[in-house]
Amino acid sequence: MTITDDREETAEPPLQKGVFVRVGGFAHRRKWIALALWVAVLAGVWGIATAVGDSYKNDTSLPGTEAQAAADLLKEHGAERAADTIDIVLQDQGGLAGVRERVDPMLAEVAELPNVGGVQSLYDNRTAIADDDTIGYATVRLEVASDDMPLDDTERIVDAAQEIEGQGLRVELGGDAVRLLAEGETGTGEMVGLVAALVILVLMFGTFIAAGLPIVIALFAVGSTVGVIVLASHLFTIASWTPPIMFLVGLGVGIDYALLIFARYRAELVRGAEPERATVTAMDAAGRSVFFAGCTVILALLGLTALGLGSIQGMALSVALTVLMTMLAALTLLPALLGIFGNRFARQFTKRAEKRKAKGKSADGEGWRKLAAAVQKRPLAALVTAAILLGALAFPALGIRLGFNDAGNDPDDSTSRQAYDLLSDGFGPGFNGPLLIVTEGGDGSAQDAAAAVRSALRGTEGVAATAPATATPDGEAATVLVFPTTSPQDEQTTELVGTLRDDVLPGLTEDNGAEYLVGGATAASEDYAGQLGDRMPLFMIIVVGLSIVLLMAVFRSVLIPLKAAFLNLLSIGAALGAMKLVFQDGALGFEGGPIEAYVPVMIFAIVFGLSMDYEIFLISRMHEEWVNSEDRDPSRAVREGLAHTGSVITAAGSIMIVIFAAFVLSPTRLLQQAGFAFAVAIFVDAVIIRCMVVPAAMELMGKRAWWMPAPLARILPKVELEKH
Repeated sequence: MTITDDREETAEPPLQKGVFVRVGGFAHRRKWIALALWVAVLAGVWGIATAVGDSYKNDTSLPGTEAQAAADLLKEHGAERAADTIDIVLQDQGGLAGVRERVDPMLAEVAELPNVGGVQSLYDNRTAIADDDTIGYATVRLEVASDDMPLDDTERIVDAAQEIEGQGLRVELGGDAVRLLAEGETGTGEMVGLVAALVILVLMFGTFIAAGLPIVIALFAVGSTVGVIVLASHLFTIASWTPPIMFLVGLGVGIDYALLIFARYRAELVRGAEPERATVTAMDAAGRSVFFAGCTVILALLGLTALGLGSIQGMALSVALTVLMTMLAALTLLPALLGIFGNRFARQFTKRAEKRKAKGKSADGEGWRKLAAAVQKRPLAALVTAAILLGALAFPALGIRLGFNDAGNDPDDSTSRQAYDLLSDGFGPGFNGPLLIVTEGGDGSAQDAAAAVRSALRGTEGVAATAPATATPDGEAATVLVFPTTSPQDEQTTELVGTLRDDVLPGLTEDNGAEYLVGGATAASEDYAGQLGDRMPLFMIIVVGLSIVLLMAVFRSVLIPLKAAFLNLLSIGAALGAMKLVFQDGALGFEGGPIEAYVPVMIFAIVFGLSMDYEIFLISRMHEEWVNSEDRDPSRAVREGLAHTGSVITAAGSIMIVIFAAFVLSPTRLLQQAGFAFAVAIFVDAVIIRCMVVPAAMELMGKRAWWMPAPLARILPKVELEKH
């Protein structure tokens, strides 16, 4: 994984004073000032953020959907949910009546804990005890929403409840607050990713200081941005799961960008350039690629705002800001650090290069040159092979089912999963995810309309039971809980939502004139999937279209941007297909269930942008070889382009893969799915597409790859990506 070992003692022409040269040169010469500014930004932002704290809000509103209309109707009539609950689930094979003297004091103790508004005992609600008297649940009403519940307060509830376990009595706790407690207990994925990235960088550069620079750049950029987002959460809607996604993407991109510049810097040192000259040369060449690559990622992320969904918009803007900060850090902080350690690097890298040359090792890039030549001999065979592999991997993506995870997806040994399973055993699989029917208006009272629902559902397939109707505080509307015979994530439950909306409830409306709306978490999942399906075409057109235009301006070509867009879509399809097999179908030992509704669109935007990164890094070097060669041989340009970038792309891809894959260790299912899909996409892109498909496609296109109609060339701005 080296860049070049041939030291060339050639006179360098003076560099043109472009913006990247000026910025890199200034940061290199004023290294301590640049470093001090970044330290001040990081310390200042985090100092304020720590004092103020965060105010994350998970916006799950879905304007224009039936589930949202049901929620709005309840709010209109004064029945908006003010807080969440925790279920204390108890099991005793000898009967719960026999342990009441132990349970009642525990519930009284829980009722006095902070942020607990009250506790409804299972002994005061006969429906809270299963028919066989072995399983029951008490309901703890929180004074705050689960997202706002301090983890320490949740832990106090858990400890107080489980203190009475023993002698045949089992106590488990469920609810979103309990699940958040488990999710906040580990940062294993982040640490594993950082360690693995450091190992790869040490193997590549042979020194811990050099290996540490890209990681330092990423941590400065991501740390500063997360601090800004903590402050911004008080003004804008930013979901609680946004910071981990920022860390996931920012860490990978930050190390990636710093690595690409640093690799070019090392190559210049080995060629004999002085440290400052090597710095500005690297900034003028690789810095340009980093800038435009970052722009493609930002454009793709900003395209998510077209979906009009609150939590996704907040995530998109936050991650786009993270990428912007990583670009700035790579273009300003990295030159400063190179100024500090430049002389040491010059000695180390040139010494290693001389040792390699003395041992008679082949010039760097020779293996990649041979690979490109082999692909060019049979380009059609390479394309067909890759198409079969990627098509087979992408095909399962057609069967993706969107939804939201619940406690049924938690680890088997977690208390939330144990509580979920106990409630399912005692009260039926549909008890954990009831549907909510809201009714208003009609010929009679709201209670009459609700009673009509209960009567109509007695013979409806898929309905296990219904709860008595509950009127809103003003009496103008009412709700009915419907318990399916199947679990919340079962496809039959999804079908029941459609049956109620399309067949059962419209008939009741015709009879009594009342309005019926189906809400609840399961119905909201279906509505969310529908919203995304309706808006995805616009989102894809924006992201793909803007990226194609940018690449046309950069490469002065029509076919290359179209090829890049198509290949990026293949990467995304392969990632989604693999994710479906693992997390929906339960391969590799993961709990099967729907794919998190946020994940596919997030993957599309981020992977499309990251794939464009590697496209720019590879094609820009091929373009440089094409422009600067006298014979304009397209085949040679392909070989030389891959020879000079193959090792860097592979190393950068490897780092991204290990960082993303490490997030599979996260306790959060959303991060598990996103990390896995990102890792698969980068592997496909860096290994199969960039090293196999792109050389084959470029060989088949030949000189046509660099063709652009004259009228279009006059319209588009001319962007010089590489120095000449």
